[in-house]
Amino acid sequence: MSEVVKIKVGDIDSKRGLLHIKNGKGKKDRYTIISNKIIKQLRDYCRMYKIDHWLFPGQKKSKHLTTRTVQRIFKKACKKAKILKKVSVHSLRHSFATHLLEKGVDLRYIQELLGHKSSKTTEIYYDKKVIM
Repeated sequence: MSEVVKIKVGDIDSKRGLLHIKNGKGKKDRYTIISNKIIKQLRDYCRMYKIDHWLFPGQKKSKHLTTRTVQRIFKKACKKAKILKKVSVHSLRHSFATHLLEKGVDLRYIQELLGHKSSKTTEIYYDKKVIM
């Protein structure tokens, strides 16, 4: 979540469908994929709210949202959507990895996208998929 709140508009490469995560897990930079559908939604969002620096600005435009604020927003959205299952913002990361795995994406590639140092961490998603 700390990676998401620090995304700047300029970190999105819409032509290549990539998102540049700066100073992410392990204090490393990496790229991850972002769908054309999300890019379009983000363009609309940026236009509507006149976003030009932080993708998710805080109360002061010069600051980004806090992770605590994101958690509160997520909890409200789940309640509004009547999602009864216990989920967290981190569940979205798990869903991303699981969907890629279900589509046959190589585990090593998923490891890179998620910024996992060890393949053992990424293998947890494979083990959960086998169990389900």
